[in-house]
Amino acid sequence: MKFSKYLLMALAAPLLAGCSDDELGPTIFPDVSDEPDPSSYTYKFDKWLNNNFRDVYNVDFKYLMEDVEADMDYNLVPATYDKARDLALLTKYLWYDSYDELTGKDFIKTYGPRILHLVGSPAYNPNTGTETLGLAEGGLKVTLFKVNEMDLSDINMMNEYYFRTMHHEFGHILHQTKSYPTDFNLLSNGRYDDSSWQQKQPGYVASLGFVTPYASSQAREDFAETIANYLTRTPDQMDLILWMAKQGWTTGSDKADGELEDEDADYYCYYYYEDPADPESQHYFFHSLERTAGNYRIGMVGMRGEYLTTVEEVENYLEELRKTMEIYPVEDKDKVDGYEVILNKQNIARNWFTDQWKISFDQLRDIVQRRQKEFNIEELRKEVDAIQVPSVAN
Repeated sequence: MKFSKYLLMALAAPLLAGCSDDELGPTIFPDVSDEPDPSSYTYKFDKWLNNNFRDVYNVDFKYLMEDVEADMDYNLVPATYDKARDLALLTKYLWYDSYDELTGKDFIKTYGPRILHLVGSPAYNPNTGTETLGLAEGGLKVTLFKVNEMDLSDINMMNEYYFRTMHHEFGHILHQTKSYPTDFNLLSNGRYDDSSWQQKQPGYVASLGFVTPYASSQAREDFAETIANYLTRTPDQMDLILWMAKQGWTTGSDKADGELEDEDADYYCYYYYEDPADPESQHYFFHSLERTAGNYRIGMVGMRGEYLTTVEEVENYLEELRKTMEIYPVEDKDKVDGYEVILNKQNIARNWFTDQWKISFDQLRDIVQRRQKEFNIEELRKEVDAIQVPSVAN
């Protein structure tokens, strides 16, 4: 299966229940004391969570895994204290504070989830070979998995497993509240595939107008992925996706030239003739991956396994190859201008944010991008360390 070869993973966002007409009260919490136990090792963190999530946003941030909050179909383990603390700090700084900076606290307090739930381990889906990275349940609860594998030194890894997931799930919550234009669905009408998106490479789906393979599964996932990827991917990463969208793609099979007929087929955007005297000996190369070992940036894989993650790297690589051999672009047969479709989807999302939410999509992206570059986890940890522990009577 392709999953073992390319380690493909997927966001999972089940169909969300409709928002209730009943207005939420000032708090979701029972009328009991929320003061953490001063004798507990976790007192400072628990107090910080109350001060920054519960008291400000009416959010219950759960990091101690409870059976009632977990899906019993998965074999799961809790998040460790240190990983949970760091992810809570970054959730506030990279997600909540990003919206607050642009809209003030009332926006995400009003529309954000009421429960944030952390799970230490991945949630494997053995039937599909994928991992569930996040779940949004009824617009009220967001669960994040794989917390114990968080690598603070790699923002691309953190985006893939946590923050892109957060923006994706929040996108679902927002479009449940105020629907996005139906024009969005028409841009890729007839090209969604909920059964085999897992087998498709990012470059191939980009040529059809999708920012990720998961976006090609359903229209509502496409919309959430359009939002999440625009906000969290760097300009270099988005430029590479748009470069891929302009290329022709083939499976390298005579039977499936330019089409998906083999669920395990690879997709290539360039080929060369190993023997110029034999036109039938077409050898395809240059395929796309979301990540490779130790690198969580989307990229193109060269002839000898080179992993290229910017358009400049790709074009320089191709130019060097042309100095020593003839290479030919694969004919683009899908009759879709993937580049324009992706830009049109982004523009619909941009206008939706402006018209429905009075939010600048581009300003929000600038804030998210800046915060991703400048966060200092050591400084953020000081917020927890600075919490005063009251004396405990003997």
